Amino acid sequence: MKRVPDVHQAEPIPESARSAIDALLQSGDLFRYTAPQDAPVALLETEFARLMGTKYALAVSSCSAALFLSLKALDLPRNARVLIPGFTFAAVPSSVVHAECIPVLCEVGRNYRVDLKDFEARLSDVQAVIISHMRGHTSDMDAIMALCDARGIPVIEDAAHSLGTTWGGRKIGTIGHVGCFSFQSYKMINAGEGGIMISDDADLIARAVILSGAYEHNWKKHPVLQEAFARWQNRLPLYNLRMSNLSAAVIRPQLPELDRRVRDGRANHDHVAARLNASPWIEVPEKLAREERAPDSIQFNLVGMSDDQVRAFAAMAAGMGVNVQVFGMSADNARAFWNWQFLPEIPELPKTRAMLMRACDVRLPVRLTRAELDVIADILLEAAERTVGPQRAYGT
Repeated sequence: MKRVPDVHQAEPIPESARSAIDALLQSGDLFRYTAPQDAPVALLETEFARLMGTKYALAVSSCSAALFLSLKALDLPRNARVLIPGFTFAAVPSSVVHAECIPVLCEVGRNYRVDLKDFEARLSDVQAVIISHMRGHTSDMDAIMALCDARGIPVIEDAAHSLGTTWGGRKIGTIGHVGCFSFQSYKMINAGEGGIMISDDADLIARAVILSGAYEHNWKKHPVLQEAFARWQNRLPLYNLRMSNLSAAVIRPQLPELDRRVRDGRANHDHVAARLNASPWIEVPEKLAREERAPDSIQFNLVGMSDDQVRAFAAMAAGMGVNVQVFGMSADNARAFWNWQFLPEIPELPKTRAMLMRACDVRLPVRLTRAELDVIADILLEAAERTVGPQRAYGT
């Protein structure tokens, strides 16, 4: 039997990070504000903003911290209602609750994108929107921005899974008012933990910088309009959500690797998707026309299976070495909205629930070879056929 690849092993950190890390360890200079200039975190912010084509970037402790700071920097009132997709990670509604706001969930379709009709219907009483490009699947950003701009509702992009994705040629994370990204281990760029937010709004970033923990006059080390900082000095609380220089030293050498990782991840995904779509029991949703994806995992729907068969499929695949997460059937899954018992309101969302009960997730790290990808596809196809039976010829 062919060896099943370890899909939880990330790419090695580039060797070029070693000298920077060693220098930091020798100096003990891990705090981003110790150096008068050119600290690794500050350099990362400059480089990331340039990479994304935005004016400003703020590196923080996680993407959750970036989402929270975005909401606080928008100066929303307490109990403001924030619309989010019903298919996202629990950290997203958690960041809304942390910001003393109320998450409002909307439906998501079988293709993992926001249901625009339900989205529009819920816009009448919300003060902000977070769009999660969940697992890198981009909703119709043209329609979303048109609906929100017409109502003066700010849009935050949760692009944790979407670094390198584009929509109509524009980089995801640059379309809304703020874009938030993750550097957690299972992302295109891996620092174990970490996040970053980007925006062209100097006043918003100035507030976020102070909120993140730029106490006293440390904000002077950020390239944002100084008068914006002066307006907010000592007027905002400090949440201390800063990134350390050590994390930045791990991240920076990976930025030049992003284009290659995106290219390889897309090729890997599309190869496995083509193979899985040959099965009558598996459906990989097509990307939207204006979307160019940057995937490092694959999601697919099981078709024509009962609940028991879905469980049997996942167990069989796991027995052959491929762990399949069925979002709606994994116990306590943090992506199933009914498990977010900390929310003040949990709507029914029947479309989203039905999708989650058949939607599967398998990691496809960009380092995998074509042979390793075929091993994974072979196992998934065999598990489906053994669970439901071989495809029958028409009329038999």
